[in-house]
Amino acid sequence: MGTQGPANSDYIPNNADTRTAKEKAIDDWLPITSSRNAKWWYSAFHNVTAMVGAGVLGLPYAMAELGWGPGVAVLVISWVVTLYTLWQMVEMHEMVPGRRFDRYHELGQYAFGEKLGLYIVVPQQLVVEVGVNIVYMVTGGKSLHKFHELVCKDCKNIKLTYFIAIFASAHFVLSHLPNFNSISGVSLAAAVMSLSYSTIAWGASAKKGVQPNVDYSYKATTTIGKVFNFFSALGDVAFAYAGHNVVLEIQATIPSTPEKPSKGPMWKGVIVAYIVVALCYFPVALIGYYIFGNEVDDNILITLEKPTWLIAMANLFVVVHVIGSYQIYAMPVFDMIETVLVKKMNFKPTWSLRFITRNIYVAFTMFIGMTFPFFGGLLSFFGGFAFAPTTYFLPCIMWLSIYKPRKFSASWCANWVCIILGVILMIVSPIGGLRTIIIQAKTYKFYS
Repeated sequence: MGTQGPANSDYIPNNADTRTAKEKAIDDWLPITSSRNAKWWYSAFHNVTAMVGAGVLGLPYAMAELGWGPGVAVLVISWVVTLYTLWQMVEMHEMVPGRRFDRYHELGQYAFGEKLGLYIVVPQQLVVEVGVNIVYMVTGGKSLHKFHELVCKDCKNIKLTYFIAIFASAHFVLSHLPNFNSISGVSLAAAVMSLSYSTIAWGASAKKGVQPNVDYSYKATTTIGKVFNFFSALGDVAFAYAGHNVVLEIQATIPSTPEKPSKGPMWKGVIVAYIVVALCYFPVALIGYYIFGNEVDDNILITLEKPTWLIAMANLFVVVHVIGSYQIYAMPVFDMIETVLVKKMNFKPTWSLRFITRNIYVAFTMFIGMTFPFFGGLLSFFGGFAFAPTTYFLPCIMWLSIYKPRKFSASWCANWVCIILGVILMIVSPIGGLRTIIIQAKTYKFYS
């Protein structure tokens, strides 16, 4: 949709490789660039795993705070806008002949300059990826806890902290898989699970039928409460569409030649992923809200307590899914840490270096998850600050900066609409999220 190609100041002939032997060895070791033999369906299930997070289970609750009209509009607009910005990122991956932007920050550096691009993209990307990993530590622990409660009603109550530690133990093993392609099996299982528990969530809701005295009015009674809850719900929806932070890294694993660029198979995978996203998000959000109204919990599986065996199974599916999701979001973080250690600090790229750094990272996310098991309350807050820019409008700003479409052309207008919507989202959702945190602070328990 751009009217002008990018400047080719960084042009590298297609077949030339200007890297030294040492640089090539390091790139062959780093998790993002070490394996480039992925198929288009890898892109499909990596994107499903990255996007259809446990956030989908909170969408009926977000609907209750948004209301029917605005809720449906926000869901549809978010789906369309994020698909458009994802298309832009897939297109920009190889816009300079002979060069691939394998990481989000590399594209940022090309668009905004070496230093500024790094300062703009890296902090936001890290907030998203580390934030998601911490949230998934808590989500995995809570789902295991719920499973234990449902299956063994007479058992002694075990603290959530222990379940988070059990969930983390899987990552102390899986985190040592070297790159994206090596976690494709885990990712496929996670993608299947996300579709499964979403189907259970809306299927069990539909089976239950509309509840007596169902109420579709806003939960809050005061105008201020309604407004702040609305803002908070916008942040929850932004969190549900957070897959852009790993899209370039996923595309980096697909082979590419001038005749067959990686954007072809990548886009095919994205389309499949977005169809799955629609099949998960819209039924869960709309049916969940239709059945329970404003009585729905922030996790619809909590509202659905029966049939016990089905809800227990759904919680187990959530655990398997967030195991895969954690790995998808952790891989670019591992890549950043290992790049700094090996390229900037001149550590040798060894197995022991990887073993130590990745274990420290998993332990860190586990510790924060255990300390703040209410971390999910921070979602709207983070949703605005980092999820909105990296997903809704940063790709558009890069597109305008690089391609420079003609003023008031379709491309120019579409990008500015996305930027305005994204900036509004970035401003209002942290406000709602902060109020939610303050209200809930009275009941917070550390190491609960």
